Amino acid sequence: MDAKVQVDFNPAVVMRYRLVGFENRAIADDEFRDNTVDAGEIGAGHTVTALYEIKLYPEAYGRVATVYMRWEDPDTRAVTEISKDFDANEIAYDFRETDPYFQRAVVVAEYAEILKDSYWAEEGSLSAVYKETERISEYLYRDDVMDEFVDLVRQARRIRE
Repeated sequence: MDAKVQVDFNPAVVMRYRLVGFENRAIADDEFRDNTVDAGEIGAGHTVTALYEIKLYPEAYGRVATVYMRWEDPDTRAVTEISKDFDANEIAYDFRETDPYFQRAVVVAEYAEILKDSYWAEEGSLSAVYKETERISEYLYRDDVMDEFVDLVRQARRIRE
């Protein structure tokens, strides 16, 4: 199945944004609906999480972004497109109030940015990531993936710091 996702940020609300870990991966807006243009390969049965770092204008309100998703049915070749708007009032302004699985995804992304010495993680540290993983693991206490990630961060911290 061919699928594409595009996020259209509202420039009146969003000051700047970046797709974390994929700063150089993009297709032109006019190519999104072109079924001959490939947007990236994801194997059948796999899932993907895209994290955007966004900075809103002060006192921002209204539509932050519209997410569009298109896919082609492999049997009928029919293309379906859906979209959803996201409003500023839907954003949690305290990271600790967000879903623990979202928190884990963000901390994993920070960990990766630190390991690759990314410009975006200059102020981050493995110690801070470890502290967050310990906190989040309290909410995901029977999650093998979280336990494994805590161990990875602990080992990386011992090696690098």
